[in-house]
Amino acid sequence: MQHRHLTHEQYTLAAIDDIIARGKRRDWAELRQAALVDRSLFEKVLRVCQAYVADPYAQRYHFWKQYAERHLA
Repeated sequence: MQHRHLTHEQYTLAAIDDIIARGKRRDWAELRQAALVDRSLFEKVLRVCQAYVADPYAQRYHFWKQYAERHLA
């Protein structure tokens, strides 16, 4: 996914936030696959999602938070 404000393709916190917020199904699948290979990405996903847990309408972040928690358990 091309990030509108990032000039790299690494999974930084900002890139993960952008993927969750604006990404399409393919982008999510790529993030999922990368996280299954490198489990530290799930920890980054949790860090990103933590900022949105108070918002009940941030369903994308709630989904990813639960998904990451299940894989880290």
